[in-house]
Parts: sequence; structure tokens; C-alpha cells
Amino acid sequence: MKHLHSGKVRDLYELPGGELAMVARDTMSAYDHILDTPIPDKGAILTQLSLWWFERLADLLPNHVISTDPPEGAPAGWAGRVVVVERLDMVKVECVARGYLAGGGLREYRQDGAVSGVPLPDGLLDGSVLPEPIFTPTTKADVGAHDEPMTFGEVVAQEGAEEAERLREVTLAVYRRGAELALDRGIIVADTKIELGRRADGELVLADEVLTPDSSRFWPVDRWEPGHAQPSFDKQFVRDWLASPESGWDRAAGGPPPPLPPEIIERTRAKYVEAYERLTGRTFA
Repeated sequence: MKHLHSGKVRDLYELPGGELAMVARDTMSAYDHILDTPIPDKGAILTQLSLWWFERLADLLPNHVISTDPPEGAPAGWAGRVVVVERLDMVKVECVARGYLAGGGLREYRQDGAVSGVPLPDGLLDGSVLPEPIFTPTTKADVGAHDEPMTFGEVVAQEGAEEAERLREVTLAVYRRGAELALDRGIIVADTKIELGRRADGELVLADEVLTPDSSRFWPVDRWEPGHAQPSFDKQFVRDWLASPESGWDRAAGGPPPPLPPEIIERTRAKYVEAYERLTGRTFA
């Protein structure tokens, strides 16, 4: 196996047959930093949850999974966190769908009354449900850099009108399917980001991870209350701790975030496990 790339939370290897092995680590990223402190089992949880979602989205579009078996010669620690996948030409747009107002979308709305150029009604609050889900793409930045909002017109300029429309259509379809299914299990999917690639024949394929606590905001339905930040099952919990006085981190100074304390590590792991078990109905062992 040839190591090709290490992202924020995954390593990519080329196999002898040309396929790729994607391995999820237990690392956590926040505020464009890769944290020094791992979250135990996080890589396996995200991998297994993505595989579960891929099955439930298969009628919308194909995915990149070839096999879930570790490739020959793989380290023992890869079991449960490695997926053998197709090599794709990845779309150079972060495809984001939002059904609720939070995070960067909330900041844009407060400044412009719109998100990624999509006008929204006056009077929306932190956590408000939107009139309908919207496509809010961003640039795809390198590790350590920040994704910047794009308007749909900018996606058209980069990808072409027909392809831009297809990206929007697919992203919203994935979001709607995920949000509907999750709601039945007591979880609001406030927003989600998906990765798309193209096969040699131009067919669009769902790649990387999908509808996980790393790529989405998950909120408990029974505690949703617009007007303030919502309790979450995702890494927003870690972001909130890093931004609190308790962490002692001055983000504006540019230094790396501090190590996570044991209590935050354990509570974060528990949130990921709970999200997996609520959604899938399975017990994470």
C-alpha cells in the first residue's frame, strides 16, 4: 500500500489494484486545527455510521464503497475503520445543505440577511428552522485553511450550469432523506456537508463520509429551542469547550488549541456513540 494523503481525520492509501483504502482515525478537528487529543473509537463510529447511511441513500445516487474488509496486509487496528473505495475525480466544492440556522450560516444571516446568497426571512434566531432546506456551498480549502462561502452563481461559474444544478439537487435530496429519517429517531439534522466525486463516465458518486456527527449538526428533538445555541450530538460540544474561558485558549492569538481534559473526551465519545445508536438502532460494541 502506498500512502497518498492524510486529511483532518482520515488517511488515504493506494492499493495494488488501483483502489483506495480510506482509514478513519480517532482525531478530532475544530476551528481548522487538528487537536492533539484523540476521541476513542471515533474513527470506527464514523465509518460504521457512514456505511449505514450509504445503504439508505443508495437509491438517490451511488457511493464509492467497494469493500469493508481490511485489505491484505493491513494493520490489525484498521478493522472497523477502513473502507476500500473507488478512485474518483472529486468535486471541488463543499456541498452543504441547511435546514436550520446555526454556525457560519447564522453569522452570514446576521450580517447579510442571507446565506451563500440565498435571502432568508427577517427575524430568524439561532436554531430557527428555515422555510425550506437551502444549498449553501463553500470552497474546499486545504487542511489548516478555512472554507469560504460560495453563492450558487459562483458554483455555476466553476462547474457549469448543468453540473451546479445537479450538485444542488443531490445535496438537498441527501439532506432531506437524512433529516426525515433522523427525526423519527429523535434527532434534528440541522445541516450537513457531503463530498461528491465523478467516475470516468461523469457519473456523480457520494464519497468520504455522510451524515455523521463530524459532517453534520445533530440536535436532540426534545431539547430544540430557537434563540440560543442548541445541545448537540456532534463536535460542536468540543468547539464550545474550546471557546469557553475554561479552556484558556486564545483563538485569536493563532496558537494551537489545548489538549482536551478527560471529562470532555469521555462526554464527546458518549455523544458520538449515542448518535450512532439512536440512528441505527444498533449497539456500538
